[in-house]
Amino acid sequence: MGDTPLSRRTFLSAAGVAGIAGLAGPLLSACGTSGPTGGKGGGKNLQVWVLQDEGQNPIQQAAIDDFNKTSSTKLKLVPTASSGSSGYTDKLRIGMGSPNPPDLIFNWGTGSIQDYAQSGRLVDLTSQLNSDATWKNSFLQSVLDAGKADGKYYGIPLRGMQPVLVFYNKTLFAQHGQQPPATYDDLLKLVTYFDSKKIQPFALGHVDAWPNLMWLEYLVDRIGGPTVFAGILQNVLAGKPGGWGQPAMLDSLRRIQDLVDRRAFGTNFASVNYVNDGAGLLFAKGKAAMHLMGTWEESNQVDKHPDFAKKDLSFAPFPTVAGGKGDPNSVVGNPTNYFSISSKSADVAAATAFLKKEMANPMYVDKLIKAGDVPAVSGLESRLSASPNPEFAKYVYQMVQKAPSFTLSWDQALPHQFTDPLHSNLQKVFLKKMTPEQFVQAMDAVK
Repeated sequence: MGDTPLSRRTFLSAAGVAGIAGLAGPLLSACGTSGPTGGKGGGKNLQVWVLQDEGQNPIQQAAIDDFNKTSSTKLKLVPTASSGSSGYTDKLRIGMGSPNPPDLIFNWGTGSIQDYAQSGRLVDLTSQLNSDATWKNSFLQSVLDAGKADGKYYGIPLRGMQPVLVFYNKTLFAQHGQQPPATYDDLLKLVTYFDSKKIQPFALGHVDAWPNLMWLEYLVDRIGGPTVFAGILQNVLAGKPGGWGQPAMLDSLRRIQDLVDRRAFGTNFASVNYVNDGAGLLFAKGKAAMHLMGTWEESNQVDKHPDFAKKDLSFAPFPTVAGGKGDPNSVVGNPTNYFSISSKSADVAAATAFLKKEMANPMYVDKLIKAGDVPAVSGLESRLSASPNPEFAKYVYQMVQKAPSFTLSWDQALPHQFTDPLHSNLQKVFLKKMTPEQFVQAMDAVK
């Protein structure tokens, strides 16, 4: 999948999709404060834990440098290497349970911080945001809301947004006189048409499991609206039994199996991966007409298949479903990453001041844009012209800007013990080895 700034691997991997290298002993021993700086004002040193990312870390460091110029409390960036077998979340769990936890932590919102929020280990930022309209309005509301835990704000957006889109081969579509699907019925007609022409309708990296989830997420959203999954999440986090068997969930699972029967994903999708460019290559070579994928697909195609990206790649929203309760402007995917503050930080005020000053700072935001990110900051339309692909950046920004809700990828929103069963059971649904009813029963049994 590559190591581009917008890849899902660097964006999500430590939260459970792939392994991220651990914070070895030296990092854990460095967490928390390290005493006075010795400078004027007798300030302290605070640790800022982030994932190691060659595109993002220099930008994060620039924000810290800017803050440190005028603050007696100094911040230090502590990146985590992205190789090895230990997960960032495991090391973070150890660090957050230590007497000296990290002061600012990089996270994915919702499920990734639920335990810390419930146990009082994070600073609740709700009152500060609500009392400072300028700060709160600096960010797109749907993305800020997606970082909540227990209905309260614990995270501030720190990088770009990654909604899931329908990518399509505009040259292939034009040659066949077709348009991207506006409705689900349109989608089914395109599946039938391209299959009849011996062109796989959709590429799908089934082997990696998480690409399958995008289909279920969007169908549930379009059929039942964002409250369906919100209800499941609420029940799961509260430890309540049942909840997966909602009508919109069963309807969506049946539609997935109908798509499989219609050969929407071809006949060999069970052996196609995404991480090693299996699905992306099928799409780039014109062997698949469409690809439901996150915005990182654009940067991956630019990196690996530049001619296709330049001449043929286009994009559209997921279609509406007739009779569905979902808003056609709602999106699913990865809203962004967040910074949260440890309640045991030696200087909560300084950590908060850093987030207020730097996360929507024009200098910081412009650096994100130039790196290919689409920040979750208000009023960026004109500044997105500096993006490597302005047309795509503006499309993504406007898409999220008008979205009434932005549902976080379920494998990130749910506690970690649900991730593997969710992926493996959904794979079985796609392979027709599990019925929708059996999927619901299997997920309800997970504790």
